[in-house]
Amino acid sequence: MTDKPKIPAIELKQLRFFYQPGSWQLYIPELVLSRGAHLFVRGASGSGKTTLLNLLSGITRPVSGELYINGQALHQLSSSARDSLRARQIGVVFQQLNLIPYLSVLDNALLSSHFAGQSRSASVERARQLLCRLGLAEHLHWQTAATLSVGQQQRVAIARALLPKPALLIADEPTSALDSDNRDAFMRVLLAEADATGCTVIFVSHDQSLKQYFQLQLDMQQLAQGVQPC
Repeated sequence: MTDKPKIPAIELKQLRFFYQPGSWQLYIPELVLSRGAHLFVRGASGSGKTTLLNLLSGITRPVSGELYINGQALHQLSSSARDSLRARQIGVVFQQLNLIPYLSVLDNALLSSHFAGQSRSASVERARQLLCRLGLAEHLHWQTAATLSVGQQQRVAIARALLPKPALLIADEPTSALDSDNRDAFMRVLLAEADATGCTVIFVSHDQSLKQYFQLQLDMQQLAQGVQPC
């Protein structure tokens, strides 16, 4: 019996995006990333990193070209269908963490499983364990998000993104408020959690020292070269 070809986690073909004709544009001739891979994305401010993440998460639609997430043609989906796919298959942590300040840490983490259609009772214990592994002690789970430091809020956002066991995790500068010791511990837990569920990771950071945690990198100034080994 012939093995079925493995569907990539991400596949982009002749992808273009611009805000208006004649303005700056993002162009990616081809990009393929296998499932379970960890990709470090680097580039100067204004190079299109956040635009790329918005496209991959379905927040923004390409002007032309093809974009597949786990074989699903994201570029062909309606806005509501992209929202549904993101809730079920994509964990997102952007620089603006979007925690609800008056909700507890635990309830903020549980929001992702709610939108993914998972029951609260089945998610609570995993959420508590995940928060603890990310360095948020149990007594913090009942505090409101507004009482936490920025670094602690970033960890809640990561727990929220990982809780539904997404196929793809997209993270934009999630370690920016952590010191070096907490940053390294955070990276080890984050990638271990991703590996435990086979989650593909797209990670953007200006901190080049974090590249050591990744097998692959993408330089936004050299998009034509595609994904390269670290």
